[in-house]
Amino acid sequence: MTEIDSLRPVAAVLISLLATVPILASHRRPNVRESWTMLAAGATFAVVASMVPGVLAGDTYVTDFGTFVPGVEFALRADALGILFALLASMLWVVTSLYSIGYMRGLDEHGQTRYFAAFAGSVASAVGVAFAHNLVVLYVFYELLTVATYPLVAHDETAEARAAGRKYLAYTFGGGVAVLAGILLVFLTTGTTNFTPGGIAELAAADPAMARAAFGLLIAGFGVKAALMPMHSWLPDAMVAPTPVSGLLHAVAVVKSGVFGIARVVLDVFGPDLVGDLGMGLPLAVVAAFTLVVASVIALRQDNLKRRLAFSTVSQLSYIVLGLAVLHPMSLTGGLLHIPAHAFMKLTLFFCAGAIHVETHTDDISEMAGIGRRMPLTMAAFAVAAAGMAGIPLVAGFVSKYFLLIGTVSAGQIVFTGSLLLSGVLNIAYFWPIVYAAFFESKGEEDPKPLIETVLGGRFGGDVRADGGSHADDHASHGHSGDHGHAGGWETRAPTGAESTWFMLFPILFAASGSIVLGVVPDAAVFLRIVRHVVAGATGVTI
Repeated sequence: MTEIDSLRPVAAVLISLLATVPILASHRRPNVRESWTMLAAGATFAVVASMVPGVLAGDTYVTDFGTFVPGVEFALRADALGILFALLASMLWVVTSLYSIGYMRGLDEHGQTRYFAAFAGSVASAVGVAFAHNLVVLYVFYELLTVATYPLVAHDETAEARAAGRKYLAYTFGGGVAVLAGILLVFLTTGTTNFTPGGIAELAAADPAMARAAFGLLIAGFGVKAALMPMHSWLPDAMVAPTPVSGLLHAVAVVKSGVFGIARVVLDVFGPDLVGDLGMGLPLAVVAAFTLVVASVIALRQDNLKRRLAFSTVSQLSYIVLGLAVLHPMSLTGGLLHIPAHAFMKLTLFFCAGAIHVETHTDDISEMAGIGRRMPLTMAAFAVAAAGMAGIPLVAGFVSKYFLLIGTVSAGQIVFTGSLLLSGVLNIAYFWPIVYAAFFESKGEEDPKPLIETVLGGRFGGDVRADGGSHADDHASHGHSGDHGHAGGWETRAPTGAESTWFMLFPILFAASGSIVLGVVPDAAVFLRIVRHVVAGATGVTI
């Protein structure tokens, strides 16, 4: 492994962070504001992607600013595990920013400038988490991520949104305290907090009780954002936020920072061998298996679409944690691969939920009969992602869950194999009724148009008026100004009559296509190559 001094890791953080300044300065010019957002998103992704070939060749890119506190360097380090998270976050920030333009303008949301600025700050913090050189730097960015995402959770400024925001802060800052305590124990025991593939050697010689306490505190702290039960309840309540924020929370940044932190602890602080020797893998696996099954059962009872997706997220995150806890190279591969697989699939589902809300103002599953005829592309993408979440072949979720199943069997942990299979059945149980109702049921008071007529003719965006127009056309014809809106803004309605704006429809189709690519040609997908590199570095086994 070759360490290369480079400014690219810090550039990836600073581009999105500094973008908040022109975004805020452009609050009266929405086109300029959103251009800055897209420019920053594209530049951040380009910088991160430029490091991928070198990382796959065994290089590590380091930006070292010197001593942070005595014995701890303030440095950013782009290694294989960091690139996995940073590449995912920066790539999906591009499409989420595009989607946000259509969503926020479609609903004429208030506070759009604050929203885009907080989004940029959140991605900067997430990339900082990814490239942290040690536990202390990771902790700093981990807490900054909480601060940056709070305005997004409380965006609506209603009593419910403020309550959800306070709960979010209480849980995540509480988890941060546990992480800090664990870091102190690691430092007192070893004299270092630097990440080392396979684990910090000094921990193996430390007092086992001290090592177990440090491991427990770190896992509990990161487990808050990873939504391990019983530390999960902040996540469904955060669904009061706008749908793109839900996508950020559930698919890209916040929850993934939690499972990423757990991955760092298991792979680069303690190492799989020491975790097994300390007997900490089994308890963590039990918590993960309990969470993934129980959250799936709770999801069955949710009628609100976003809350059902929220409990689905709680379940799916525990697939990742379970793969890490089983400690077998195959399960590690499956767990890490489920990070991008889940991101693409869950982002598709939340994008679809947002499009449905914007175009039909429908949020409850019980009211979605026939919506697949009105919005066929959106609901087809939803069906693809839902199939992947259940582990159906040819979608990303199948590949990651295949590795997880093989890993649990190979490790002799058959009970966890059973929990994975049971959760897959429950996934089908809570996703299939949505797809069935959308395509094979219809509301009794109206006779939906044939599917082919819906695809080829007319706008899909609003309710049809007696004169043949739509309320969506009415909305598009009215200008808005300032921080709300459209005045002088881009025309976001798709000119050929697509079911939603191109700003929303393209991200939906992109995320769904990514889910298929990861499922059909996983060996050609860069994420699997990165995961294999990570697992080989931590275990010495090449998958």
